[in-house]
Amino acid sequence: MTAAEALRAATARLRAGGIEDAARDARALLAHAMGLAPERLGLHLPDVLEDGAQHSYEAAITARLRRQPVAQITGRRLFWGRAFRVTPDTLDPRPETEVLVAEALSRPFLKMADLGTGTGCILISCLLDMPMASGLGADLSPAALKVAAENAAAHGLGPRARFVQSDWFSAIPGRYDLIVSNPPYIAADEMAALAPEVRDHEPHLALTPGGDGLDAYRAIARGAGARLLAGGRLLLEIGPTQGAAVCALLAAQGFADLRILADLDGRDRVVAAMQPGDAGRCGAT
Repeated sequence: MTAAEALRAATARLRAGGIEDAARDARALLAHAMGLAPERLGLHLPDVLEDGAQHSYEAAITARLRRQPVAQITGRRLFWGRAFRVTPDTLDPRPETEVLVAEALSRPFLKMADLGTGTGCILISCLLDMPMASGLGADLSPAALKVAAENAAAHGLGPRARFVQSDWFSAIPGRYDLIVSNPPYIAADEMAALAPEVRDHEPHLALTPGGDGLDAYRAIARGAGARLLAGGRLLLEIGPTQGAAVCALLAAQGFADLRILADLDGRDRVVAAMQPGDAGRCGAT
């Protein structure tokens, strides 16, 4: 069997199994099974698929039919142009989150904190594009922190990135000129409607705080003021209907310059806020 024949058969199976992007997923999984970069797959489609690759591909397609996310099967996901390790202990990085990274990089910063860091993709992406900065990634999950630290090491960040187990600000030291977070924000009654790839395979701790989905924002709004320097920025990813509620929580805690940023699909995606005061001190220790 050639790789092209295997690809056609797998695409048909995924399509019949209700996988929306069957062709894309089949190609990604075939490249993974063959040990190829995805962009090189086309050059090798005429090749005979060796037994080891054929068995790996069959296992990957079977896992995908069980609705396991592609990133968990391959163990990798591209984000902000770089590859990050992904496991069942972490959220699969989403393209929408790149809106937060773009906003973080729109102004210089020297010290940042990333709450609920997961794979570390936000922290690592920001630090790699801001070479003078250092940062702290926090997460309640020790397994997620291990993945984040491995990703930071793989990208050569060394001591510029540190990680700590923390329930929001409970173990966060010091003050920062940038605090970011993609917290759990799905309301409890919305969980059942999620795609099975998300609902059944990603960590619920990173998806929902329960209740109305706003508890993480309440905790961050209460604690961020004590950890931000004057003029420091707070950037929070949100669900598309949560902008007004999150802005209200931050306004009640005295934050200024509140803005809601949209993603490429036009949906509200990030709330940006600023700690009042002289921005000239941002980046100080």
